Amino acid sequence: MASSESPVPAPRVTFASLTPQNIGTVRKLNSVLFPVKYSEKYYQDILHSDVEDFCQLGPSLRQGTSVYFNDVPVGNICCRLENKELYLTTLGILAPYRSRKLGTQALQLIIEAASRHNKPRIKRISLHVQVSNGDAKRFYESHGFREAGVQKDYYKKITPRDAWLLEKIIPEQ
Repeated sequence: MASSESPVPAPRVTFASLTPQNIGTVRKLNSVLFPVKYSEKYYQDILHSDVEDFCQLGPSLRQGTSVYFNDVPVGNICCRLENKELYLTTLGILAPYRSRKLGTQALQLIIEAASRHNKPRIKRISLHVQVSNGDAKRFYESHGFREAGVQKDYYKKITPRDAWLLEKIIPEQ
């Protein structure tokens, strides 16, 4: 006898660019995801058009992007362009959603956008990870990032204060 239950639809993962209308969601997510309090300037900067391909709320590409799981905001990714380098300022997914590959999808979007960007051509993506966060370091290393050094006293208001500097070289296409 066949089951009368409908199949469960696959979860829907979407990404949305950061806008003045959803920046409050990004603030809330950041307050939960990260031990650092970000300044008002930070939030103004991630709305800047120079980085619109690299910030999202969920997987869409802008300087900041929000990550949505079944229409619920569960993470974000933000970057800034520094010369010919993309600096990843934040990538965070709420804990209950971390085993769903959302961070991987968001990071892959950024890597692909960086590979396509040509004015200027992005030569590398870099980021800092607090030395106590081995899980984050392993996550980035599994996506081709390598340790480029340790920056002493990178964090001013949290301990440990040191951070690994990780980078990924973007090959010419």
